[in-house]
Amino acid sequence: MTAYAVANLRSVDLNDEIVEYMRRIDATLPPFAGQFLVHGATPQVMDGDLPGPVVVIGFPDVGHAQAWYHSPEYQAILPLRLRNSVGGAVIVDGVPDGYRAASFVDGLGART
Repeated sequence: MTAYAVANLRSVDLNDEIVEYMRRIDATLPPFAGQFLVHGATPQVMDGDLPGPVVVIGFPDVGHAQAWYHSPEYQAILPLRLRNSVGGAVIVDGVPDGYRAASFVDGLGART
């Protein structure tokens, strides 16, 4: 099942370190079949609060996403982002084709 690395960067200091991070991140993705789906787009917030740019990288599954994040190549550049931005990043599983939100609710009955 597809998985995603998602980041919301509330602020970014566009300095030489961030430029280096952006120049080097592309090369970290192919070994894990990762690809940018969204990069630095400012969201059109419809409700709530989601300040700053959003980044979404797709992977074939959560194992590939976690292996990419923990890879020596990505870990070597991660401090460049962490030192120069404020925000957060997560890895999340996608849902299978044909998924319906009602399926989640139906599954709740089995837990009670």
